[in-house]
Amino acid sequence: MTQTDDKESAPLADAEEMPSASAEGAEPGDEKKSRWGGKKDKQELEALTKAKDEAEAAKAVLQDRFVRLQADFDNFRKRTVREKAESYRAANEDLMAELLPVVDHFEMALGTVAGSGERLGAASPSKDGDDKSGAALIKGVRMVCDQMTTVLTRFGLKALDATVGQTFDPARHEAIAHMPSETVPENNVIAQTRRGYLLGEKLIRPAQVVVSSGDPAATNGDAAAGVDAGE
Repeated sequence: MTQTDDKESAPLADAEEMPSASAEGAEPGDEKKSRWGGKKDKQELEALTKAKDEAEAAKAVLQDRFVRLQADFDNFRKRTVREKAESYRAANEDLMAELLPVVDHFEMALGTVAGSGERLGAASPSKDGDDKSGAALIKGVRMVCDQMTTVLTRFGLKALDATVGQTFDPARHEAIAHMPSETVPENNVIAQTRRGYLLGEKLIRPAQVVVSSGDPAATNGDAAAGVDAGE
């Protein structure tokens, strides 16, 4: 073989040994397409996205249910506290209603003794021993009455007194009689016959009062004037 033939065959051999440029360029693209663009990978991605959406929806449902349960429990707690307080007040009110007549009798007894100046055993010949015993008994009764009133006050009981000349209030007073009065205007309180009581701010017994029907002289004068006008 001549030197010329050797030179012409050498490039052909080199070309056969070198890999195709187009083949090298296609290999990375094919690998990327196989790794990320396959049908199986798309299905897996869609499945993961769907599972995520379902988890988010389930979380929202559970969160809403938790908030509702928390609100229901808070309402139940408040209702329980309110019912307990109402039951407590009702029990106190019933007890106060039963004890108030006892307090009335204590006060009536002490008022009678103080008003008349009587002492126990005064009907018999007075002796120093009898006077001392009677005074001690009255003092003891007064102490018992004061102690009972103090205990009831501690549980919310408040006295409600109607004073002479006070305007009659049907929400707090109970009129047991109407009497004419020259000094007390019409529809005002002349006297209180029984003390009223409040339990907290609730009226449990109104004060019993005598109410003025006005000045009888003025009433008679108006009537006479009406008769004269008619004639």
